[in-house]
Amino acid sequence: MEWLTHSQTGFRQAARYLLGMRLSIAAIQLVALAIAETMMVLTYRAEATLISLLYAVLATLGWLWFTRRPPKAALTVSAGLALDLLMIGGWLLLTGGFTNPFTSLLLLPIAVAILLVPLSQSVALTGFGILVYTLLVVWHLPVSSGPHSTDMAQLHLFGMWATYALTSAILLLVVGSLARRVQRQQAQLANIRETRLRDEQIIALGLSAAGIAHRLGTPLNTLTLLVEELRHAPKEQDVTEDLNLMGQQLSLCADHLRQLSDAAVKAKTAQPETVSVSDWLMRLRESATLLWPAGIIEWQSPFPETPIKVDATLDQAVLNLLANALTASPQWVGVRASDSGNGTVDVVVDDHGEGLAPERKDTLGDGVVFSESGLGVGLFLSNATIQRFGGTLKARAGQTGTTMIISLPRAKDGEIDG
Repeated sequence: MEWLTHSQTGFRQAARYLLGMRLSIAAIQLVALAIAETMMVLTYRAEATLISLLYAVLATLGWLWFTRRPPKAALTVSAGLALDLLMIGGWLLLTGGFTNPFTSLLLLPIAVAILLVPLSQSVALTGFGILVYTLLVVWHLPVSSGPHSTDMAQLHLFGMWATYALTSAILLLVVGSLARRVQRQQAQLANIRETRLRDEQIIALGLSAAGIAHRLGTPLNTLTLLVEELRHAPKEQDVTEDLNLMGQQLSLCADHLRQLSDAAVKAKTAQPETVSVSDWLMRLRESATLLWPAGIIEWQSPFPETPIKVDATLDQAVLNLLANALTASPQWVGVRASDSGNGTVDVVVDDHGEGLAPERKDTLGDGVVFSESGLGVGLFLSNATIQRFGGTLKARAGQTGTTMIISLPRAKDGEIDG
């Protein structure tokens, strides 16, 4: 099965637009040569025709390459667009240089480069296009060796009109189509983010419900035992103490249910809550225990009481990191936290796995990561969620494992909810 990066998929989708642009340019060149030949004898007609036909062949080969084995780097695409400028410049060189009204064809590869390749490469291609045009001004070959000044003037005026009309049409079809595709992809990404956020909220709400159910077990068992004792107790026995204990347990159940109701409201509205780091990590500890009852996670308390902003999606992001750590190091995972003193809190997840490759530690969370056991998007999404809260995710790879460092800003209001 073939796996492609996002860039490769984009280059494959752009292949037919590039083919359309290049074949259109080759057709324009051949038609221009045919029209010019009816009005004068071209000096380098055969050479110019050969360049146009070669350009069409190279365009077809480039299309086959991009569709079957799309390039992994944008530099390859930029090299192809630079070849476009050279081929167009070579044809212009044989047909009058800068006096040829079709010199604006040099703008088409640059326009496509702005959409397909990074800004630095677009700037380089723009400079290369200006260089080609400058060389055509300094050095070019005559169109015809005979006296055809009147025909040349008429041909130049007609060529200017034709160039404007054809270039506008190509820009509309090629660049416009690419721009619309980019807009559709951005809309799809926005929908995916919304769907992912909703899914994280539902998962977090489910974990909250499971945690509340776990905590309700103890008071409910206590109430069950007390009820059994009261049933079999003599009528003259004082049950005031038992009734007080039952009232406390019922109050505890009510508090747990209220917490579940508050979690549901906050998950629905995506409203962050302000909690202490200690309470937040204890909540995550309950969720982790329910998710991985056999997992060996050492929660290295005490944790700081620093207030931070959290919500259901941030809980899920940290649980994703714990899942990765347990997968890499099922024998031990450590969680600790500290107040850095500069307005941030560091939550650290350690493991004893094989560790990250040195080249991955600087790009951690910046893209989709290859994973043999999953889709490789968990780390990317966790980093995006942490960044949404103004935090950062870093990794320190060692010989005996990996250390993930989550830095979160201290809550500005300093108030603890609930």
